[in-house]
Amino acid sequence: MRILVADDEPEMTMVLEALLKREHYSVDAVDNGQDALDYALTGNYDCLILDIMMPKLDGLRTLKVLRAQNIAVPVLLLTAKSQVDDRVAGLDGGADDYLPKPFDNREFIARVRALTRRGGEYTPKILTVGNVTLNCATFELKCGLVCIRLGNKEFQMLEMLMRQKGRFISTEQFMEHIWGYDSDAEINVVWAYISYLRRKLENVGAHVRIAVRRGHGYLLEEIV
Repeated sequence: MRILVADDEPEMTMVLEALLKREHYSVDAVDNGQDALDYALTGNYDCLILDIMMPKLDGLRTLKVLRAQNIAVPVLLLTAKSQVDDRVAGLDGGADDYLPKPFDNREFIARVRALTRRGGEYTPKILTVGNVTLNCATFELKCGLVCIRLGNKEFQMLEMLMRQKGRFISTEQFMEHIWGYDSDAEINVVWAYISYLRRKLENVGAHVRIAVRRGHGYLLEEIV
């Protein structure tokens, strides 16, 4: 899943990025409301984390414009404890939740998890395709008694494939959703990680495979 963090305090941004990446989220970070708006309008995020006090556009104004553009992505507002009126305005303006600063790191992650689950239809923590399961809380791939923990990018790619079983995912979609628009990664990095995942699926004895079709992309299918 991909998250946008918008906060003009560099130290806070670094902390939020570290917390989210540790939980295997992909993260883009900006330091002002205008950039947050531009990024969010792409519609390529599962959650937005907006500080209220930001230059160019504050978090409330950014939120208002996004909702006016029918961008329904879940939004978590970060506020100072004294900003009661702003918190009320944010919730009334379409925010899904708010968190006063300073906050406990565990609560922050719990709220993000709740919002990403709320973003669309219910999304289970355990995904199953064929004889394999993927635990989205522990990032473990399991088949029978064999269990291995996936790396960050591997987990995100397999999660996308399992959630969209039977549907093709293009190389560009992988790049945008996992590596992000500002990434310096070459497009062939997708093929490299697909290769890693194929090897791990074989190693655990999975009865599923990652197929590829030129011009369409990749999809996960059961082996009959």
